[in-house]
Amino acid sequence: MRRGGRTQTEDPSLTTQPRNDRFLRALRREPVDCTPVWLMRQAGRYLPEYRATRKAAGSFLAMAKNPELACEVTLQPLRRFPLDAAILFSDILTVPDAMGLGLYFVEGEGPKFERPVRTAADIARLGVPDMGSDLRYVTDAVSTIRRELDNSVPLIGFSGSPWTLACYMVEGGGSKDFARVKSLALNDPAAMHRLLEVTTDAVIAYLSAQRAAGAQALQVFDTWGGVLSPAMYREFSLRYLKRIAAELERGEGTDRTPLILFGKGNGPHVADLAASGTDAVGVDWTIELGEAARRAGGKVALQGNLDPVTLYASPEAIRTEVGRALDSYRDGNGGSREGHVFNLGHGMSPDMDPAHVAVLVEAVHELSAR
Repeated sequence: MRRGGRTQTEDPSLTTQPRNDRFLRALRREPVDCTPVWLMRQAGRYLPEYRATRKAAGSFLAMAKNPELACEVTLQPLRRFPLDAAILFSDILTVPDAMGLGLYFVEGEGPKFERPVRTAADIARLGVPDMGSDLRYVTDAVSTIRRELDNSVPLIGFSGSPWTLACYMVEGGGSKDFARVKSLALNDPAAMHRLLEVTTDAVIAYLSAQRAAGAQALQVFDTWGGVLSPAMYREFSLRYLKRIAAELERGEGTDRTPLILFGKGNGPHVADLAASGTDAVGVDWTIELGEAARRAGGKVALQGNLDPVTLYASPEAIRTEVGRALDSYRDGNGGSREGHVFNLGHGMSPDMDPAHVAVLVEAVHELSAR
């Protein structure tokens, strides 16, 4: 590992536009025949074929670190549902794992790190992983998926946000109150900013490597930005999201690789995020899409925002809630459906019924069709 990531050479053949490009068109706020839809955690444990692949692989990490298996589970939901985008199967914690923190998973408890970051000395030892070696399995997976998709739909690459990665790195795993990471930010803000700076460098290098390998859109998951007070959010999360948007090379025109900034609980910050330089803002269900559109002011596309729990409801209720979300966006966007990517407000859960996913996808396309 060394400071400064090395990215792969970009393959000009990867600039070919997908046959179904409504997702990319929506992110550019161009007219589409219907609202595109993809779902966070669309490749996951709710699918029996995913569970079978994971069992054969032996563990989640073994599957994520095998490009062929990562490709297989990325494609599984696309074989079932007419989704408008694929998203790389990976994990947001691959970056701190490549920084040497020792990622592992405990059944029923989620991800943990063997060597959490707790002191200024711990932070000083961190460096940006080498993308050509430490995270090569991710870029190899991106290239493999692009080849197998054969330009049918776009491929989304992603990373965790600097703040969200820092939460896991300092806490050593998940947390109920984020006391350790918040205490570090309050007691030693200089150290916290050093951690966020190196993590931001790594995120930019990581997203750039995925783009070079073939990702056609990029999403940053700021999963834990919503646990911060407004002032702390601006200092410790938004500041670094803006840096990513400013420094990440994305290209121009129809070859541009759009950037989506998603966060749980980010409704109060939509206006700031819309002015950050991103192409799109993803929001959860705690803000009406119409209100989010008004706050965004037409500066960016919006993604969201059905409560995932809706998928436990009846097919009729799912259709009703899909229609409600579509109409809310249209009403807040001056009567236009342009610039909207339909999604959940967070990821799917393992016990959700695939048949209900089919209802949701069909309802989005049918109810939004011109």
